[in-house]
Amino acid sequence: MCGIVGCVGLPSAADFLLNGLRRLEYRGYDSAGLALASTAAPASIAVVKAAGRISRLQKLVETYRPQGDMGIGHTRWATHGGATDVNAHPHLGGDGEVVLVHNGVIENYESLRNRLESAGYHFRSETDTEAIAHLIADLLRDAQFSREEVVRRQYQPLLGVVQAALSQLRGTWGLAVMFRDYPGVIVAARLGSPLILGVGEGANFLASDASALAGFTESVAYLRDHETAIVTAETIRIFHRDQGRVEPSLHKLQLSAGDIDTGGYPHFMLKEIFEQPDSLRNTMRGRLDLDVASAKFGGLNLSPQQLRQVERIILTGCGTSWHAGLVGEYQIEALARIPVEVEYASELRYRNPPLSNNTLLFAITQSGETADTLAALREMKRKGHPTLAICNVVGSTIAQEADGGIYLHAGPEIGVASTKAFTSQCLVLALLALYFGRLRDLSFEAGIRIIEKIRQLPDKVAQALECDARVRRVADRFYQCRNFLYLGRQFNFPTALEGALKLKEISYIHAEGYPAAEMKHGPIALVDEHTPSVFLLPRGPVYEKVLANMQEIKARGGPIIAVVEEGDREASSLADEIIEVPAVDDFLQPIVFIVPLQLLAYHIAVARGCDVDKPRNLAKSVTVE
Repeated sequence: MCGIVGCVGLPSAADFLLNGLRRLEYRGYDSAGLALASTAAPASIAVVKAAGRISRLQKLVETYRPQGDMGIGHTRWATHGGATDVNAHPHLGGDGEVVLVHNGVIENYESLRNRLESAGYHFRSETDTEAIAHLIADLLRDAQFSREEVVRRQYQPLLGVVQAALSQLRGTWGLAVMFRDYPGVIVAARLGSPLILGVGEGANFLASDASALAGFTESVAYLRDHETAIVTAETIRIFHRDQGRVEPSLHKLQLSAGDIDTGGYPHFMLKEIFEQPDSLRNTMRGRLDLDVASAKFGGLNLSPQQLRQVERIILTGCGTSWHAGLVGEYQIEALARIPVEVEYASELRYRNPPLSNNTLLFAITQSGETADTLAALREMKRKGHPTLAICNVVGSTIAQEADGGIYLHAGPEIGVASTKAFTSQCLVLALLALYFGRLRDLSFEAGIRIIEKIRQLPDKVAQALECDARVRRVADRFYQCRNFLYLGRQFNFPTALEGALKLKEISYIHAEGYPAAEMKHGPIALVDEHTPSVFLLPRGPVYEKVLANMQEIKARGGPIIAVVEEGDREASSLADEIIEVPAVDDFLQPIVFIVPLQLLAYHIAVARGCDVDKPRNLAKSVTVE
């Protein structure tokens, strides 16, 4: 959701902040702002902020030309208070002696606000964040540090003030704080909202997302919950609330500036759709073991003996990740014969399902920061169940808190509507199905056959992408329709749900996914000449059944778009439009059949003039409940 970026010691601080904020646009936002100061001497801090796109903020910066070699910036997704200039971050505390940006939610902000207003502090915004700024300013005034003392003690007095303020907060935060009278330092803090520190030459950086740091640093440290940091141009020092100073664990930043541009494509979403053959290769790299006819994983942190005892698996996630979990349910039950339940993370946290002692949880998430998924994982950990993550972002909160897990290695996904992360999640779940199957009753020969099918998958997806021109023509025919039905069976029922979600997310067209056989139990009432039905129709045991469902739609005058295997002639006599994809085994079909649905959503959205990469009201990483 919201994004943070900051630097200390960079002569072109304003350019860095604007560039970083643009790179964070994909997370979703409705306003943006920055604050600039000098590391050399105490002075006022220049704050510029605006509702709307970053282009509006940039025009204001070009007009007012604020100067400074350090600063913080923010993109806001509104929670408390509307999307206005005043509610945009950064926020000032006191008479401007404190300036900060904040990701997260402060649950007790109303009581803090009442107390601070009684003490004479004037609130300008409707946000919960401003209460933090005034609270820090109030504590800072009580402390009355001299600048010489603060510098001599390497800014630790300021850290103590921030920590004292944090002890009064309830909620979550990723926080970056600057001080008007104590230049040259940013104090950062984290609880439940990501912050990354970047080490540079003569300058140091921070951000809520690694994409903002690409090209500026190669070494990063991931701040953990209850940690604060003192960031100056020369040093980064990290302190834990209970452990005191801790040594930062530096990691090589796996991103380059080229990873986060469109690469010649008109949108990130289209680029990421076409990256899927490579992202799938990266996901499976090193994870197929012909010697034992199985998959292998380095981070499960559970022995084969422990995993052999698993009696039940829960897959949890939100949105697209939940759909991937539904695919995983079919895959694991088919290959490993282990009972699987798929739970919305937002529901699992508040339910109290009866769970056996040998229940294993997989939390599925692209960002690793989804608040609902994190809460569900923590609840399962509290009950003593082992928790594993399937995640795309190294160092993310869920990756840190799970007992183990599997990284997707799909590369950065900038488009808000997930594409390559979904197919990589489905592939990881297929690999897990193979792994658990081989632990149980799946034969060596069957394992080898499955591995061969999986190895062919990237090429099959590349072939499926060849339907792009055909899909564009279908989109041009139907983009003005206001309702769509997506229908599939068995492994492709979740594919239908995901295809409908993609269309809703980026084109704002109402769409619903159903098992094809359920269509006649209610949804068929929606069918008319203006409501296309998108059928997923691979060859298999229910092929004729789905053909019969198509007949029912046809008899009622509904347009039919059919995604079929190459060479299928039977469906063409019923469908108004045919899109062909290569044939694959049923447990891999969602990864291939989703490709034309991703393209269909994309081309319909473009035809309707929608902002494909930044759809309205949505955020890439949903870090609030």
